[in-house]
Amino acid sequence: MKHMIAMLAVLTVLTAACAEGGAKPLGPAPSDQPSSPSSTPVSPETPSPPPARDFTYEVWFNYDGSLFVTHRTEAFVPGVGALSIESLLEGPTNAESAAGLHSEIQPGTHLLGLTIDDGVATVNLDHAFTSQETPAIAVGSLSQIVYTLTQFDSIDGVRFEVDGTPLTNFGGYEMDGAQRRSNFADQLPFILVQDPHIGERVSNPVHISGTADVFEAVVSIAILDRDGKVIASTFTMATCGTGCRGTWETDVAYDVAENQRGAIHVYEVSAMDGSEIHVVDIPVTLTA
Repeated sequence: MKHMIAMLAVLTVLTAACAEGGAKPLGPAPSDQPSSPSSTPVSPETPSPPPARDFTYEVWFNYDGSLFVTHRTEAFVPGVGALSIESLLEGPTNAESAAGLHSEIQPGTHLLGLTIDDGVATVNLDHAFTSQETPAIAVGSLSQIVYTLTQFDSIDGVRFEVDGTPLTNFGGYEMDGAQRRSNFADQLPFILVQDPHIGERVSNPVHISGTADVFEAVVSIAILDRDGKVIASTFTMATCGTGCRGTWETDVAYDVAENQRGAIHVYEVSAMDGSEIHVVDIPVTLTA
C-alpha cells in the first residue's frame, strides 16, 4: 500500500510539471550522418544574361548615279560605327543589287581601324580603297562612307587614312580637314526614299517617307502589284521644294487579294511635259 501511494505521488508531480511547462519539442530525428558545426550556404543562381537587343542602322550605296540609303538590322554590339563600315564594304545584298544598287567603293577594300575623337571619325582603309582613282569613284566612295558614319550622333565629320597615312587627295578630290555631309550634298538624288526598305514586307496602309528637292515640293507615289499594275496612286508635299530639300511622308492604302511582290513607285511629274522623272522603285512584299 505504501508503494502504491509513493507511485501516485510521483505521477502527480510529473503531471503537474508537464502542465506547467507545456508541450516540449521532440527535436530532430536521429541521423546516421555525423552532425556538422555549420550548414553549407546555398549559392544563389547565376542570373541569365539579358537577351541581345536588335538595332537598325543605315548603309549608303549608289543608285542611278546618286546616293541611296538602305538598312541593316543586327544584334547590338559595341563599336557600331565599325560594324556599319564593315557592312558597307560587303556591298549590297542580292535583292539590293537586283533593284539597281551598287557601291563605288573598290571590291576587296578592308577596314584597318576606326577611331572617334571630338565628333570626328578617322577611318583607316587598306590600299585597295584607292586602287582606282577616277573622280566618280573617289566622290562616290567618300560620300558613301561619310553618310554611313555620320548617321550616328557621336560623328559629324570623317577623316580618311590609307594604310595609316592621311588621305588628302583622292582622284583629284582635295580633302582639307574632316569631310561632312554638306561636302557631298550634291550626291543626293532629287527623290530619296528612306522607308520602306528594299525587300520589306509592308502592311496596309503602307507608310512611305523620304526627302526630296522637286518642283513645287510635289512628290508623286504609286503602288504597283506583281504585274506592274497601279493599284493605288496619290501625292504628298515635301516641306521644301524647287531648289531646296525637304522631308515628306504619307500613308497609302492599297488592296490585294493575296500576299504578293510589288513595288513602291515614287517620282516627280515633269513641269515640261507631264512625264515621270526622277523615278525610284522600291521592290516590296505587299500583304493582303
